[in-house]
Amino acid sequence: MLDFRVYTFLAVCEYMNYTRAAEALHITQPAVSQHIRYLENMYQVKLFLAEGKKIHLSPAGERLLHAATTLKNDEVFLRKQMLEGAGRGLSLRFGTTRTIGESVISAPLARYIHSHPEDRISVVINNTDELLHKLVSGEIQFALVEGYYDDVDFDSMVFRTEPFIPVCAAGHVFAGDPVRLRDLLGEHLLIREPGSGTRDILEKNLDIKNIRLSDFAHITEIGSMHVILQLLEKDAGITFLYRTAVEEGIKDGVFRELELRDFQMEHDFAFIWNKGSIYADTYRMICRELQ
Repeated sequence: MLDFRVYTFLAVCEYMNYTRAAEALHITQPAVSQHIRYLENMYQVKLFLAEGKKIHLSPAGERLLHAATTLKNDEVFLRKQMLEGAGRGLSLRFGTTRTIGESVISAPLARYIHSHPEDRISVVINNTDELLHKLVSGEIQFALVEGYYDDVDFDSMVFRTEPFIPVCAAGHVFAGDPVRLRDLLGEHLLIREPGSGTRDILEKNLDIKNIRLSDFAHITEIGSMHVILQLLEKDAGITFLYRTAVEEGIKDGVFRELELRDFQMEHDFAFIWNKGSIYADTYRMICRELQ
């Protein structure tokens, strides 16, 4: 069980304001101050630093936040297992990004369900940024992502490495055959929403070539990989995505991979969970079964 003063610390971290933390916890502001002083005296460090009327975490506060968040989330997992009783399987709540959720996870998840019919499973599908937030807040226990994440905050295990490719409709007509990235700048680009791992990876790789999204003639943002594929099939633009999302369409002659001289890349799909979790071995075991 976490000390109640740690929950006070987490509330202050969430609001960065003692008064708002007190309101959220239904205690007085002096009680919040007392709880923080207790933790600072126990650890012999300052947890928060003040700049005018604003506060922010000290380096020691950052370390405590990471540890306390993981402990809080582990306690939630433990409570669920205790309440639901031994011998009834695991209660799992994990997340995947939309690309993985729509084109990758169904087959390995079906195998896992057949092997563990007693487990209670809930899968959340969202973009990378939202999944990282849900991990930190304890809404999910682990996630399968293709976007970037901070390995200071999360432990990880590679699921697989996937080619990231430019794609168009099989019958798309270009003004001239594209051989380099810049040859595509006159095209209508279909991209995911901000916060998506697919978009983040594309932006970082374009940046290496000194190209921005705004350099494309036209851009349409879509929050669904399924809709992007439908638009791609109707020749409404070009896109960049993982080959696994369009592999069947390429084989069936619906889509065409664009082979560019200056764009060949791969990126990992990775399982991640809060660093230092006491359930790390359990998560690794589950992740291996899902591979």
